[in-house]
Amino acid sequence: MGQGRGGGVAGRKFTNKRLSFTIVVVLIVALLLFLRLFQLQVLSAPQLAQTARQLRTQSIMLEAKRGDIVDGKGNILATSVERYNIRVNQLEIASFNEYDDDNNLVGTGAAAAAKKVAPILDMDQAELAGIFLGGEEKNQWTLVKRDVSPDTWRDISALGIHGIYPERYMQRFYPNGYVGGNILGYTGVTADDDTVAGRAGIEASYNSLLSGENGELSVEVGPWGTVFPQAPKKEVPAVDGGKVQLTINRDLQLATQEALDSAVKRTNAEWGAAVAIEIGTGRILALGDSSTPDPSNLAEVKPGDWNSRAVQAVVEPGSTGKIITLSSALETGAISPTSTFVVPDRITMPNGQEFSDNDPHATETMTVAGIIGKSYNTGLIQIGDLVDDNYRYGMLQKFGIGHKTGIELPGEVDGFLKSDAEWDDRTRYTTMIGQSWAASTVQLGQMISIVGNDGVRVPLHIVDGVYDGNGVFEPTVIGASEQVVSPEAARAANSILQGVTRSDSTGELARIPGYNVAGKTGTAEVPDENGNLTKRVGTFVGLVPAEKPQVAIAVVMYNPSGPGYGSVTAAPVFADIGKFAMRLLGVAPSSEPLMKYPWTLSEMQ
Repeated sequence: MGQGRGGGVAGRKFTNKRLSFTIVVVLIVALLLFLRLFQLQVLSAPQLAQTARQLRTQSIMLEAKRGDIVDGKGNILATSVERYNIRVNQLEIASFNEYDDDNNLVGTGAAAAAKKVAPILDMDQAELAGIFLGGEEKNQWTLVKRDVSPDTWRDISALGIHGIYPERYMQRFYPNGYVGGNILGYTGVTADDDTVAGRAGIEASYNSLLSGENGELSVEVGPWGTVFPQAPKKEVPAVDGGKVQLTINRDLQLATQEALDSAVKRTNAEWGAAVAIEIGTGRILALGDSSTPDPSNLAEVKPGDWNSRAVQAVVEPGSTGKIITLSSALETGAISPTSTFVVPDRITMPNGQEFSDNDPHATETMTVAGIIGKSYNTGLIQIGDLVDDNYRYGMLQKFGIGHKTGIELPGEVDGFLKSDAEWDDRTRYTTMIGQSWAASTVQLGQMISIVGNDGVRVPLHIVDGVYDGNGVFEPTVIGASEQVVSPEAARAANSILQGVTRSDSTGELARIPGYNVAGKTGTAEVPDENGNLTKRVGTFVGLVPAEKPQVAIAVVMYNPSGPGYGSVTAAPVFADIGKFAMRLLGVAPSSEPLMKYPWTLSEMQ
């Protein structure tokens, strides 16, 4: 009995110890839990909350509106319009309930939502319901339809269906189609950062200004893709791009492109290019290329048509280049419009080089005006031989041959011009008649504009200025003008060139009814792919109205069929463009008679 009582006491002591130990362990665990809870809810709470917010936060890019490109009158040539892709959260759409006017449940889920949305999107209801429903694994950002208008999205949004979301973006829009496409260029998505950037033309040259800066919206999103309405939002607004105002006139640009396309078709030429320049300002009123691309229809554009041939392609101008030789001789005083020369159809110069004219003709004593009017090489090189080679080379440079005009388009070329130190016995003469050097259409336009501007070269430009994001206009700063030849020499050259449109001259087809024209035709051989001179280029440059020039126009027709003379390929294009320009600009018809110098000695007597 005594042992039994002792065993019971011992058992109770052991139980008490175990209980005490358990209580201690529980208290320690509780203390640890309390400490951990204190750490989580007090000490680490801000950091954990921040981490949670970061995990829940989604950043949405706010796309900046790309700036407009407008013509000299403010007409929009390129703009950006708001468009939407429609997307669905397949998890959210499943909980959609449709009620009638009496608040009776009439439909649920994807099928009911599709019934309401399908007519707005012009989609098959069953097909749309399948997109809304999805498969076993639901997607929270499934594409429903691309490229819908803001009005369409507003109609969908008005339904109040949770789970259908817009994906806004800006689409580049060219309201005039192909008008000025060679100038405007186009945009595309870059491979490195998936942003829109200019790929050619003004879109590329002024990409930084036009692009603006994208913004960002940060929101907190729940596990089902729902935005927490009470959560803080962080928004960095987008800064829209600036606007570029060009010098071109939209209507004249269209007329120029149409004239070139028509001429290319008529003559079966490979291509044509033209430029119209405002005298005295250097503003380019039109810069045309045949087969101008439509930036809004990229799939139909041939890659070779994107860049402007008027800026990037160079040709030997042929007799059009005689204008510089004529101006040089007039500037030095070596000749006057009525100076005479004996002009055969074939001639051997003092250094033994032989030259001939395109067509046989009788030897005749002719004036400078007659030599230009008939475009006789044999007479022109006698004129050029009166001027030092180094002086002529310097004059070619001053007229802009061999270096860029500075026009604000990518890819402009320098042209081709060797220094007089590199001229051999023949080259010193061929440079006089528009051979052995090459220029772009824009450079040829600059050349004739100098004659029309009393001998002053004004830097060309195709951008009047830009508007920054705040709408403040910054005009284009052009370089200093340069007096290339004296006003007297330029006016004399102008008066001689007026004879080119006489009925017995080479430029008759360049006439513009009611207006005097001063100009020059040109034809040159150009090499083919094998280097053989099997192709030709026809050119015409001119001023209108001749007595007080307002516009200078240069036209190049590359490899037309037949002889390819500039007189029958390029001159009519000049007339079409010049006639439209005079009417558009409201220039009064000529009131003075066309200057007509005597061409031969017999006419002078």
